[in-house]
Amino acid sequence: MCIFEPFVADEYIERLVWRTPGGGSRGGPEAFDPKRLLEEFVNHIQELQIMDERIQRKVEKLEQQCQKEAKEFAKKVQELQKSNQLLKKSSQMIVTMQVSATPVPWDKMLMNCKYHDLECQLIQEFTSAQRRGEISRMREVAAVLLHFKGYSHCVDVYIKQCQEGAYLRNDIFEDAAILCQRVNKQVGDIFSNPETVLAKLIQNVFEIKLQSFVKDQLEECRKSDAEQYLKNLYDLYTRTTNLSSKLMEFNLGTDKQTFLSKLIKSIFISYLENYIEVETGYLKSRSAMILQRYYDSKNHQKRSIGTGGIQDLKERIRQRTNLPLGPSIDTHGETFLSQEVVVNLLQETKQAFERCHRLSDPSDLPRNAFRIFTILVEFLCIEHIDYALETGLAGIPSSDSRNANLYFLDVVQQANTIFHLFDKQFNDHLMPLISSSPKLSECLQKKKEIIEQMEMKLDTGIDRTLNCMIGQMKHILTAEQKKTDFKPEDENNVLIQYTNACVKVCAYVRKQVEKIKNSMDGKNVDTVLMELGVRFHRLIYEHLQQYSYSCMGGMLAICDVAEYRKCAKDFKIPLVLHLFDTLHALCNLLVVAPDNLKQVCSGEQLANLDKNILHSFVQLRADYRSARLARHFS
Repeated sequence: MCIFEPFVADEYIERLVWRTPGGGSRGGPEAFDPKRLLEEFVNHIQELQIMDERIQRKVEKLEQQCQKEAKEFAKKVQELQKSNQLLKKSSQMIVTMQVSATPVPWDKMLMNCKYHDLECQLIQEFTSAQRRGEISRMREVAAVLLHFKGYSHCVDVYIKQCQEGAYLRNDIFEDAAILCQRVNKQVGDIFSNPETVLAKLIQNVFEIKLQSFVKDQLEECRKSDAEQYLKNLYDLYTRTTNLSSKLMEFNLGTDKQTFLSKLIKSIFISYLENYIEVETGYLKSRSAMILQRYYDSKNHQKRSIGTGGIQDLKERIRQRTNLPLGPSIDTHGETFLSQEVVVNLLQETKQAFERCHRLSDPSDLPRNAFRIFTILVEFLCIEHIDYALETGLAGIPSSDSRNANLYFLDVVQQANTIFHLFDKQFNDHLMPLISSSPKLSECLQKKKEIIEQMEMKLDTGIDRTLNCMIGQMKHILTAEQKKTDFKPEDENNVLIQYTNACVKVCAYVRKQVEKIKNSMDGKNVDTVLMELGVRFHRLIYEHLQQYSYSCMGGMLAICDVAEYRKCAKDFKIPLVLHLFDTLHALCNLLVVAPDNLKQVCSGEQLANLDKNILHSFVQLRADYRSARLARHFS
């Protein structure tokens, strides 16, 4: 395209003079030639006049041609308008005659042929107008076809053609949404019943395009890969319902919610009817595989845990007497609890709950969710946690075992962590699905029973573990405590502050207290520590009752008990500290002067004790047989 600069006469003359030899001052004043310049001007003016005449003739010719074409175009438009009018009149006449014609066979046949031909011509004209994008022409033809029986075919043609080239992306759902939005803006300018046409388009998209796509995606993996099948089903159903939500903003008639729901159901009904069977079957096999893979990694063959009959009887006897019934299992400190396994099981179940929420019929949702919950209970609570508890119980040694590995507290710690995860999933993912149904009470009851059973086994294991701890302390005292500790041969050369047995027992107790604090949480820590503290006090009380005490030996006993009391402070349990405070006061009876014995017994810490307890400590004194001491105490 050429771009012309505006014509400026002065500049044009200057350039002409500059180009003409002798027309400028180049070379000095003597080079200027006015005759030659005048001659150049005259010649140039003549050339311009000739050019002007030529251009003027060309302009006149183009104007004449333009006027001629304008007249021809106006004539053609008038002819088309007349033709269009004759189209409308003919169609109205044909429709009227076809409806009201008398039943003369030959005339009726001719009329039907003419009716059919005209209808075909109109549909063809509509098709051509749609391809040209002529909305006004489409509206005119559609208005005429509205009185013909083939009007629905006109709508079908429109629906078919507007989908041509609409599915070019990788996302068929996005393509469908864009198509419907485009048609929704256009359909009102073409048809007198736009909501019906748009609804028919959407029905066509769902029943043909989407249904075919869903079938291709699901049938391939339906029988061969349950995991992929469930993922695809969830994804496709979710995307279809999301598309439906977008289409709800359009005018589709009176009950568009029911209309769209029926379309979705028509696509997925064959897959949703047996969805829960596929879900539960896959969840069971997947959960079993996760557990088996874990036990295989430990080279562990799961042992069968007997129930009922003799097994229950053994368990009750073991709980009441703490007798070792059957051989103890050496698990080498393995708890057989894995947070990785638990997380995997909970993740699989979480996904199952999400699919269940989306894919279940509302009336079936609580029942389906309960089925998934029972599978979680079976594999997480029974096959994993309960099995680990049973194995842990069987691995607890008898109370008289030496150097026993008391790893059951590790089982308790991990089980508590798992309980929290289990409870969180129950509240976060199951409760919303069953909260307004009768299944709520059933799930709560099942959860309560499971937790109570496990807590009972945990309590049993903790009780036996505490007995083992006391047994370990008893072994230390038996091995390290000597009779001469409290009745030394040389009363004047005793240099130690407390006995070796006391040192080792306190070191052991502090280690166990720390382990209990790390293994428990909440009030459970105080409960277990209080039980251990009471048993610890009883052990020391009974241990001290076995010896006879000289004056210096009694002082050593008081020092030992003072160290035990310091150890008891770590428990941070008032009752335990009070017991050792009282024991420390009782030990004063081993060294107090006979004349002060009654005064000490009536003191604040000992006044409320049974007299037999006081007497039993006084009898431990080496000088108890002296008449003077017996008289003072009586």
